[in-house]
Amino acid sequence: MTPFLLGLIGIALSLPVPALLARARWPYRSPAAGIVMWQSLALAAILATSGAGLATALWLVSEADPPVWRVAAHVAVLLVGVLVWARFWWAVSTVWRRTEARRRRQRHLVDLLAEPDADISARLGPALRVLQHESPVAYCLPDRTESRVVVSSGAIEHLTAAELRAVLEHERAHVSARHDLVLEGFEFLRAAYPRVLRTDAPLEQSRIMVELLADDAARRVAGERALAGAIVALAGSSAPAGALGSGTSATIRMDRLRDPSGGWWAAGLAWAISVVVLVVPTVFLAVPWIAHAVDVLLG
Repeated sequence: MTPFLLGLIGIALSLPVPALLARARWPYRSPAAGIVMWQSLALAAILATSGAGLATALWLVSEADPPVWRVAAHVAVLLVGVLVWARFWWAVSTVWRRTEARRRRQRHLVDLLAEPDADISARLGPALRVLQHESPVAYCLPDRTESRVVVSSGAIEHLTAAELRAVLEHERAHVSARHDLVLEGFEFLRAAYPRVLRTDAPLEQSRIMVELLADDAARRVAGERALAGAIVALAGSSAPAGALGSGTSATIRMDRLRDPSGGWWAAGLAWAISVVVLVVPTVFLAVPWIAHAVDVLLG
């Protein structure tokens, strides 16, 4: 029974539960806790699926003369577990290499086409590049050693000094906190499951929540009014693949600025969900199964 229960938990946490939570807006009130909640759901789904595969393997080698239908069912569960782990490690390799290649190309283009602005660079640092383009655009290309923050000349012309400061602090927050690694982790976990067993909700909501975290950093430095003006000015602007841009999720970001209350209970609920999905399956299913596995292997 343990393999099937763990398998059902893994499927539930990979598709229906995230699909239901995707309709909720309360995690946006506490984005840090919201990201932890989504990470816990994704990790619990992987662990449950893996546990189902291990429990199935133990059953197949320890059960004496099992019925054919039970063997077939257990083999199916085992194959799903093997498939998920194989896809996960494949995704770790391919997604990381593809994203790094995109960012290298973008950094090369930015360094060729854009120039540092002496006045702004004195405040932000040498990673700033100004792209000659009339549309207001701002984004960053995070990296361990070669990050770039890019703003267009149109953004510098359209934004006030305070709004520009908010934009630069927003992008600098992405770079310093390495929000790109958070999103890449969700891409790995998303790719682990076949399309019919997954939802894009964890990745999509986490993209919004890293923007909210960067907004928090910008608001502390430049103030709410400047941040609101910058969000409106850059709303809808695009960023190249692999970059984190300031023009995304403008409506949700403005809603949170207008009504920032409720963060404490949202954080509490998110942390409670994180603990439940990680601890309950472990205590009630994984620990008894491990004890049984030790008995079988030693007996």
